[in-house]
Amino acid sequence: MPNLEFFNSSQGVQAERIKFVTHISSHAGVGPLKELEGHISAGAIYDSDERCDAPKCQPETRVAVQDDLYDWILHGDGASESEYPKKIKWVTGPAGCGKTAIMGSLAGRCAANGVLGATFFFASWSASIDRRRKTAFVTTLASQLAEHREDLKDAISNAIEKNPSVFKKNLHIQMEILVLSPLRELALQSDRSQLRGAIIIDGVDECEAEQYHDGSRANSPPARTNEQDQLEILQVLQAASSDPSFPFRILIASRPERVFRTFFDPRNTPTPFSHKLDLHEDYNADDDITLFLEVQFTRLCRRYNFPPSWPPPGTIQTLVKNASGQFIYPATVIRILETAHRDPPEALLKAIVATGATLKLTSNPLEQLDALYTHILESSPDPLLSVRWIRSIKELNEYVPDLSWASNVHLFLQTEPESNEAEHLLGNLHSLICIPPPSDQVTTQYDFYHKSLFDFLGDPARCGKQQKLYLEENEIHVFMWDRFVQVCMNSFLGFLTDVPRAVNKAWAIPHSKAHCTPASTAWWVSLAIAHKQDDLIWWIFQIAHSSVRAVLNLFQSMD
Repeated sequence: MPNLEFFNSSQGVQAERIKFVTHISSHAGVGPLKELEGHISAGAIYDSDERCDAPKCQPETRVAVQDDLYDWILHGDGASESEYPKKIKWVTGPAGCGKTAIMGSLAGRCAANGVLGATFFFASWSASIDRRRKTAFVTTLASQLAEHREDLKDAISNAIEKNPSVFKKNLHIQMEILVLSPLRELALQSDRSQLRGAIIIDGVDECEAEQYHDGSRANSPPARTNEQDQLEILQVLQAASSDPSFPFRILIASRPERVFRTFFDPRNTPTPFSHKLDLHEDYNADDDITLFLEVQFTRLCRRYNFPPSWPPPGTIQTLVKNASGQFIYPATVIRILETAHRDPPEALLKAIVATGATLKLTSNPLEQLDALYTHILESSPDPLLSVRWIRSIKELNEYVPDLSWASNVHLFLQTEPESNEAEHLLGNLHSLICIPPPSDQVTTQYDFYHKSLFDFLGDPARCGKQQKLYLEENEIHVFMWDRFVQVCMNSFLGFLTDVPRAVNKAWAIPHSKAHCTPASTAWWVSLAIAHKQDDLIWWIFQIAHSSVRAVLNLFQSMD
């Protein structure tokens, strides 16, 4: 190490080791807050430049749901609230129902009226990694809260000065140091006006897991899952809301994936939550979608100088039906027509309306919708098997509706009657599939939120190349026949007589790897007698026993 000389003009000074300690004092807490600013996700705030193109509710649409949420922010659950207010409400609904647009518009309304505490909009598609992960979650909330009042800003600044390593702590510690402790400090000052308002969190289901370990090393801990980090965020917010000094109400918007259903299940938590708001079950969006399309088509007519007769009669009604109550469908259609560069809008609209049309286009007009479906389906442990289930359920619902209760579907499609295959495959797909709760599965069918899902799954150009989710209809029939034979082996009589109606047997049987069980003759004869009016059971009977003459002899002997 080279020699360093100090105090050149001094004499008789000798030092073997010099330690320099520097302390820079910041004026009015500028230093700590600047450091806080360096650890936030600016793009996750509702009015950030990154969200300039984020979906928003068109004026006069989604009014009822916004009013209901705004009223809850101001008044909670009203007279039904006990001594302990319920400070968290879950807003959920299937993919594409407009959660992010509603949360964004509601945030703007709260900000305009002075009742917005903070926001965080997760986004799995964002180029900003801090919008896709939890690292900057609490710091971003704290930064926004610091802007509310000078005394809260000072309290947060002091907390950072006392705990300079807070940015390397876990979310629970960060929430305690950066948010809860400053709020408690303010609560002790009785002369201060009370804080209130909303903290709006959107898209928690899109949060990706942080990884802290080198997975390539032997004996390294298992990689964290997205669900673990999402649950951590929920637990941090729950702990904050339970603190008496925490004055805000929290809105959490997400798809109804497994981790959220479990967390907000009243049976699983001692902390009561406000009643969830389900955008699909609690509100009919058809009128709002109609109004949205009418306004947008009027604007497009002016832009392209189309005649007032465009779009053709019945177009809007067809699009509303195809939307199945989900705003992503009409929003995608309008975006396609606005940004089309190679195909004329008339041809694009005609192709979209005519489901299954073979019009040749130079691009996929529903690319963004397809990307959403692909993203959700790939969250299943076995996406292709999940598609087999989804399409089989649709066939059963259509051809044997009196038999296709969820419990029967499980008996039919699960490889083992007592297995948990249905939950394993479909548990992450609640934003596409309406799955009955266990208590209702004996009397309730599976249902699907999106009519357009089956247009996607049935078109190899949309789901077959990169996604590898396309299956020929005959492949579905083979799958159903294989599972049907498994049911035959378990002697489930209702399926034996009814399920074959939903299967193209001429294709399925020759290509199936399964074979009907050679059950005892007495069993087959008993079954045939019980269902003697049903030709199908006789047909199955013949397949199961190669000697048709022997079967006929048995029947003759019973006369």
